[in-house]
Amino acid sequence: MESHFQNVSEKQKASWNQFSTGWKKWESKLLEHMQPAADGIIKLLQPKGSELILDIAAGTGEPALSLAKMVPDGKVIVTDLSDDMLNIARENALLQGITNVEFLACDVSELPFESDTFDSVSCRMGFMFFPDMLLAAKEILRVLKPGGKLATAVWGTPQENFWGSAIGEIINKNMHLPPPLSGSPGIFRCGKSGLMTDIFNEAGFKNSTETKISCVLQCGTAEIYWQLMTEIAAPIVAGLNNADEKMREKIKKEVCELVNKKYPDGNVNIEGTALLIYGEK
Repeated sequence: MESHFQNVSEKQKASWNQFSTGWKKWESKLLEHMQPAADGIIKLLQPKGSELILDIAAGTGEPALSLAKMVPDGKVIVTDLSDDMLNIARENALLQGITNVEFLACDVSELPFESDTFDSVSCRMGFMFFPDMLLAAKEILRVLKPGGKLATAVWGTPQENFWGSAIGEIINKNMHLPPPLSGSPGIFRCGKSGLMTDIFNEAGFKNSTETKISCVLQCGTAEIYWQLMTEIAAPIVAGLNNADEKMREKIKKEVCELVNKKYPDGNVNIEGTALLIYGEK
């Protein structure tokens, strides 16, 4: 089982490295899309003073860098599976003049830290990709100080997130792809209400809570939506890999038609939902 999870992690690492350029290109739109999630995490953690904070699956650096600004006498350890994503986070820290940060590529299932180290842990849109979510939660609990806080955000259900489901469904239909195995890593794996709080409770967290929030992906046009999703989303690109040029154009046409049907005024700002989950050691 361990080798299976290790294999999944290695594939994910390669995938996130591959898509880091797309994330950099579309960073402003993606940050805007996930800003309510980052804000929600910060509000739950209430960072201050000299706290030591761990940010997991940091991607291009948020909410890690925002948290660092709020602990002027403390520090944020910024971690991700992907070295290439962390390099973008490093650049962003330099651009913003943030120095109380350290960057480390590591796997959440094997955190390289002593027990009882951190005042709080943040994780924006990472849990749904962890091969073993319970193991990840237990590892986070281990490295938290007694009374320490964990706040994470995950996407809601496919039905509530047209931005993710629309393109995926059309690719699956045209390419005759089998549905993903139940519980396997994926964007909407954690969308069911209560799933994450159950995992937190089983791992040993106390005072677990769940809150639904809204997030809007402001694309403007169906064409921009198509470009963005095919440059940042590994499952989308994997689904298109075996499509020839004619099939790819057919899929793109159907996706754009579906988006324009939903947004007939041509203003493609796609509302979605996410869940904020909180727990304490």
